[in-house]
Amino acid sequence: MRNQRVAFAGAQGDELRALLSLPDEGAPAAYALFAHCFTCSKDLKAVVNISRALTHQGIGVLRFDFTGLGESEGDFADTTFSSNIQDLVAAAEYMGREFEAPAILVGHSLGGAAVLQATHLIDSARAVATIGAPFDPEHVTHLFEDAIGEIQAEGEAEVTLGGRSFTLSREFVDDLATHKMERSIGTLGRPLMVFHSPVDRTVGIQNAALIYKAARHPKSFVSLDDADHLLLDESDSGYVGTVLGAWASRYVDVRQVSGRPTAESSPR
Repeated sequence: MRNQRVAFAGAQGDELRALLSLPDEGAPAAYALFAHCFTCSKDLKAVVNISRALTHQGIGVLRFDFTGLGESEGDFADTTFSSNIQDLVAAAEYMGREFEAPAILVGHSLGGAAVLQATHLIDSARAVATIGAPFDPEHVTHLFEDAIGEIQAEGEAEVTLGGRSFTLSREFVDDLATHKMERSIGTLGRPLMVFHSPVDRTVGIQNAALIYKAARHPKSFVSLDDADHLLLDESDSGYVGTVLGAWASRYVDVRQVSGRPTAESSPR
């Protein structure tokens, strides 16, 4: 795939860095927007592999770092789940201005929950996929449950996640509780694909069951068998990308408009 470095203003005005991955030859048949997992980045191996598999199927992918993470500007301590949703909307608007608005939304872990919320604000979305996503955003608090008391008492606390230190604020924790997913998922209005591993120890498989139950058809589920949460095995992430592209092609048609491919929805 060909990678093009780009940047755009996020929800809080900070410059967010991104990579636009394109097929080796020709214009993309459609574009996807990828939301990475909690405290991860666009350069996570699984994100790269999934993007590569999608480009092999003619789908361009924009993957970006949320505010305060990876190469993006801003302070992670000032972000919330709500600001992540708005970062996704900003990314979609940027794509619409500079390339083509995303027809496919993909989110990994907490990024999947953010995508489920952001879909209602991104009119171009025609198909949505989650990978190891929690049904309830508050699920991530189990990763730093020992620090919850300090966060509530002091307003913030430094926690270690994945071997790295992050400052989490009371606002971040409180904001998680304001997002109720059942209604958002039930009114998604787009085809949904749920990828999840039955042995995921970070986000249990019961989350996939709840997402699937709340969603309306068309909806699909693919078991990732013995995959870990971060899809560290290249075969797992490659499989997700391949299946995702094939599934999305059922809902995204490609038509040439003035020589430019445009994604349009199949009847729903």
